Amino acid sequence: MIEKLQNSKLEIAQKIRAVFQVSYKVEAKLLAAVNFPPLHRPLEKYRESSTEFYGYTKDGELAGIVEIDANNNNYILIRSLVIHPTFFRQGIAGKLIEFVFDTFDSNLFVVETGLANGPATALYKKFGFIEVHQWDTDHGIRKVKFEKHIQNGVKKSM
Repeated sequence: MIEKLQNSKLEIAQKIRAVFQVSYKVEAKLLAAVNFPPLHRPLEKYRESSTEFYGYTKDGELAGIVEIDANNNNYILIRSLVIHPTFFRQGIAGKLIEFVFDTFDSNLFVVETGLANGPATALYKKFGFIEVHQWDTDHGIRKVKFEKHIQNGVKKSM
C-alpha cells in the first residue's frame, strides 16, 4: 500500500528518517563514500521539507519511500527513492516508480544517483530513464542524472 506521508508530524518524520538512514548506509558502501551528505540530513529537514513523501507499507512496516519535488512546472524530480534493506529485491522500488508515473502528470521525470549504485541505475534504465549527464561532486562521488520523457501523455512503465 502506498500513501502520502505527513512528514511535518514528528513521529512520521522519525520513521521517514529511519528508513532513509538504513538505506543510505547501504548506498554509501556501494559508492565507497567516506562523506555521504544524505546521511547527515537532520530530522528537522524532513519535517520542514516542501517535497512530498510517499511510503510503501508491507507487513505493517514502512518498507520504502519516494520523495517527490513537484514544485517545478517543467518536470517531476524524484529527489529520493529508498528501500529498507529488509525489503530489498521485492519489487517495491518499481512499484514506487510506477506510482510516480501514475500519480504525477508530467512530460518529464528526472532522477539522480551515484554512478556506482548499480541497483539504482539498473532500475531507472529498466523504467525507460535515459542517462543525460555525469559529474563529480565536491565530496568525491560520481553522480549520474537520468531523464524519462513521456510522449503524448502516454505513460509506459514496466
